[in-house]
Amino acid sequence: MNELLDAEGTLERALARLDPKVTYADALAECASGFRVRLEKSMTGASPSPDMKGVVFRAWTGSRWAETVARSLDAVDVGHAVDALQRELESSPSRGSAPPGPSPTGRSDGRTKTTRPIVEVPVEELIETARGWFDVAMAVPGISNTFANASYLSNDRLFLANSGARRYQSIQRVSVSVVPFALDAGRVEYDAIVEGATGGAEVLGKISEERVRGAAQGALELLQAKAAPTGKMTVLLDPSTAGTFAHESFGHGTEADQLLRERSYLKPLLGKVLGPESLTLVDDGSYPSGWGSIFFDDEGTPGRRNVLVDRGRFEEVLHDRETALELRRSPGGNARRADFLSRTFVRMTNTFVEPGDWGLGELVREARDGILLERCTSGIEDPLGGQMQLKVKRARRIEHGELTTPYSSMALSGRVLDFLRSIRGVGRKEYFEMSPGFCGKGHTDILPAGTGGSYLLSEAVVGPA
Repeated sequence: MNELLDAEGTLERALARLDPKVTYADALAECASGFRVRLEKSMTGASPSPDMKGVVFRAWTGSRWAETVARSLDAVDVGHAVDALQRELESSPSRGSAPPGPSPTGRSDGRTKTTRPIVEVPVEELIETARGWFDVAMAVPGISNTFANASYLSNDRLFLANSGARRYQSIQRVSVSVVPFALDAGRVEYDAIVEGATGGAEVLGKISEERVRGAAQGALELLQAKAAPTGKMTVLLDPSTAGTFAHESFGHGTEADQLLRERSYLKPLLGKVLGPESLTLVDDGSYPSGWGSIFFDDEGTPGRRNVLVDRGRFEEVLHDRETALELRRSPGGNARRADFLSRTFVRMTNTFVEPGDWGLGELVREARDGILLERCTSGIEDPLGGQMQLKVKRARRIEHGELTTPYSSMALSGRVLDFLRSIRGVGRKEYFEMSPGFCGKGHTDILPAGTGGSYLLSEAVVGPA
């Protein structure tokens, strides 16, 4: 039984009640659920996340969007929500004018492709899979504890509009991680493997015994790591750090609502060259199996590939209907709600640096003297000031074109534009990785967003985190 599709007739009739009163109205209904398994030395836990279901109705009053919400899909609750929206519309003096941008049309049905849906995997199997990772890590001498996690998010959305659009998507996101901890003389260090994608049980297979042992050895190695150097130097970002840079340091500044609010340092630079021809930066809601991939956004616009920086030139920003009209562009599939109870904002999907043509050895030799930054743990957005700060769990010194001394917990900082202009090389496709994450607009309204990239060589200020 699909509760969302079962309620489609109720939603269509509710939307039809609004049709004579407005030029445009839509409905976005949602059913969401999730589950998480976690193992560590002292516990084994398995718990579902709270189910969420309901619908938001939206209509153009002639000067703004008006919305009401039903916190269930019950016909009575849905009817009350429409009644409330009708009352608000009746108080609007200009509801005959057209809404901003093109209204969606057409029908589509998108579902996560997998041979084995994650929701069909028994809890016992998830626990045993996580236990296998745990046991491999704990078998490495010197590992004191390990966190092994497997979780999934199931999100179904149905979009209906009186312009004739009907879009349905069912997305399953699976994430897995293994975090071994090493302890020596009161000092604790850890390393981590994190994977996530839209898909099914096949995502569990992304973590191998070899990778788990490698993470355990990495934690032990960090116990012997030296204090990090400080100063401006050549930096080589690994794929996880390059992806976080693409999202936090650059991507937030390309959200068009930020430009229109005069809160993006990038606004006067649209159309300008920001970096070398080797740099192409993309946001792609249609990326296959991407953690942040969507079939359509929450205004009914299909997810698509938006090239933000094309061979060094800043060519595009991310749009919803309103910003696209204001800036004379097309909606880009980036109007996203965290859930039906949240506002629509311009949001990223999967943001990444396109691969280049450098091998890792070539990049290390080109760096000659510098530092390789690995395992990004966080980044801070600054779309107004254009500053960057990224933190990584581990690093390695580059001396005379070779990798040498390991370091633990470093930070990278500087001006984004200076970093872009200093890019000297981008790693090949064979190193490209996509990582799962969650993004908030102003630290609220959290939703899934993917980040990615290959190795990226530039210059920045570094120091201990």
